[in-house]
Amino acid sequence: MSRSLRLLFMLTGLTSLLGCSPAPSSKAEAPEWTLVGERLDSALISICGSSESDVWAVGGDRGSGPLVLHYDGTSFERLETGTTGDLWWVFGFAGGPVFFGGANGTILRYEAGEFAKLPTPSESVTIFGLWGTAPDSMWAVGAADGGGSGAFAWRFAGEEWVPAEGFPADLGADKALWKVWGSAENDVWLVGTAGTAIHYDGAGFQADNVGGGESLFTVHYGGGRFVAVGGGGTGLIYENRGSGWQRVDGEDLSGLVGVHVVDADHAYAVGRFGAFVEERETTWFEGDENVGTETLHSIWADPEGGLWAVGGQLDVRPPVRGVLAYRGTHPPQGAIP
Repeated sequence: MSRSLRLLFMLTGLTSLLGCSPAPSSKAEAPEWTLVGERLDSALISICGSSESDVWAVGGDRGSGPLVLHYDGTSFERLETGTTGDLWWVFGFAGGPVFFGGANGTILRYEAGEFAKLPTPSESVTIFGLWGTAPDSMWAVGAADGGGSGAFAWRFAGEEWVPAEGFPADLGADKALWKVWGSAENDVWLVGTAGTAIHYDGAGFQADNVGGGESLFTVHYGGGRFVAVGGGGTGLIYENRGSGWQRVDGEDLSGLVGVHVVDADHAYAVGRFGAFVEERETTWFEGDENVGTETLHSIWADPEGGLWAVGGQLDVRPPVRGVLAYRGTHPPQGAIP
């Protein structure tokens, strides 16, 4: 088991992506989840896309390289990156390019059918999160190899990745950053261990603490608000509409890892043992049945209203038993190779 994976599961007790806005339907009308793929040879860790016919999912290293899947609306394809090490996040733009981040300081860019490994400031770190407003304006966050310390933030302006200017130098001693997301160039949140939440306003960084010391694993934006999820045995959901972070879950939930915000009062989260949590009209509720039995790490809502979630067993090496699940009216065609 890799040090990064081991630390993540120790911290959680467990062990997103393009921001699209599908039209919500009522709980009674919601279709059931379908396990499109299960017991895959590697866990899947992140999923995103631009449409129901352009979906990317990435995960652990199978020994010959990380698992990378692309769905084009007709079939799934496995792609070889030419690199090794787990991939922790995928983030792309309609029409490309698509960025991938993971172990060994690896950041890949996929464009015109080719993977390119981009120069980064260090090969002894893991990139856990990526986000950007444009292909030449990107963020990457993560930590030193092992994930327990060395939190960092990098910027990309089209040529090379460099450390983010003004990032708090004293933060990295005992923290990791898991994810980053923003609403604009001057409104970006970075979240991580021990309730770390750092805001970038275009001029500088302001550190905050959220969640009473519990990790915040994912942050996402939609409908004028940020939502962050985390926790260990019990899930935590925090919301920020511009006036500070407020806890909004209001009930005992399973530990949460991934979140996708649709609009001002509609969002989804996933987590431990296939947990699926949905928000409607500011109320969060957990489904009666889990989506499989493996921990779900990431969820994405496509523009047509379909939900895609991925996960697997990340507490072993290599991470295995990958899961890809779908809920919607246009289930994917074909088997995962």
